[in-house]
Amino acid sequence: MAVLNTTDIMKLIPNRYPILYMDYVEEMVPDESIVAVKNVTINEQFFQGHFPGNPVMPGVLIIESLAQAASILILSSPKFQGKTAYMTGIDNAKFKQMVRPGDVLKLHVSFKNLRANMGTVAVEARVNDKVATSADLMFVVAPDEEVKA
Repeated sequence: MAVLNTTDIMKLIPNRYPILYMDYVEEMVPDESIVAVKNVTINEQFFQGHFPGNPVMPGVLIIESLAQAASILILSSPKFQGKTAYMTGIDNAKFKQMVRPGDVLKLHVSFKNLRANMGTVAVEARVNDKVATSADLMFVVAPDEEVKA
């Protein structure tokens, strides 16, 4: 049973189709951890070119899916509601298994540290309980005004 459905997710994060890589949230312990789900289907637009005849989900999009799950966890906290979380870094990224159409990608995120409006989360994308991708993601939550690059 979903804790948050797609409509609930879109109320928390700004991502929309075609770059919303989240179907629902399966588990969430606020300010601690989340398990979100992305059902990978052959209809994904990136499979048209990655790779014809051998569809594989691009690693960068697995990281993006994990970042979106992290954003849901971060922005569900009352102190960050209505704000936007931005990924500021990726450490220790490992790609251990290909993700293909038909896979159910379970996105596990847990806080490592949080200081004011920035922090680090440990993330794992799993398929059939096997780690496909893992990393540490750094983030910053923007103040009410837009972040300037």
